[in-house]
Amino acid sequence: MKRLQLNVLGLFEVRWTGAASFATGDYTLVYSGGDQHERGVGMLLDKQTSKSIKGYWAVSDRVLLIKLYGRPFNISIIPAYAPTSTYDDDAITDFYEDLDKAYKQCNSNGIVYVMGDFNTKVGNGRIGNTVGPFGLGAKNKRGDNHIISSSLIHGSRTSHVDYGHGKALETVREIK
Repeated sequence: MKRLQLNVLGLFEVRWTGAASFATGDYTLVYSGGDQHERGVGMLLDKQTSKSIKGYWAVSDRVLLIKLYGRPFNISIIPAYAPTSTYDDDAITDFYEDLDKAYKQCNSNGIVYVMGDFNTKVGNGRIGNTVGPFGLGAKNKRGDNHIISSSLIHGSRTSHVDYGHGKALETVREIK
């Protein structure tokens, strides 16, 4: 995190049980897991950012809400880990309901970041103001359904496919 100058880092497939937060060295880890060592989401915050934690809410083992004090606006961060397309539609629906629960707990005049592994392929075609034309691969069933409608409902955008400069892919290559 220091080398990349990151203040927060979303974690997915944490695989820890329960929900908690703890400080370790220069970082604070907040996580949410289920009853078994499966799934789980978390957020690693640097020392300075962790001083701004207002609170957190473990919505499920796939959705977490962390609220931070900020100026001029408070910040809410929602790390989320969606079921893969091998799960049935009920599991997917439950996930997006949990995501909506977390989103509705955010202050309407604050800044909200939703980050995660949505296990969806949105393809490379533009869809309104939500998905840009520079995605990779072919769209799958999940790309057609929930993530697009969820983004439209909340007026947000899927930013990782919005710009064609290739920086995201270069960054991934550098991290490896």
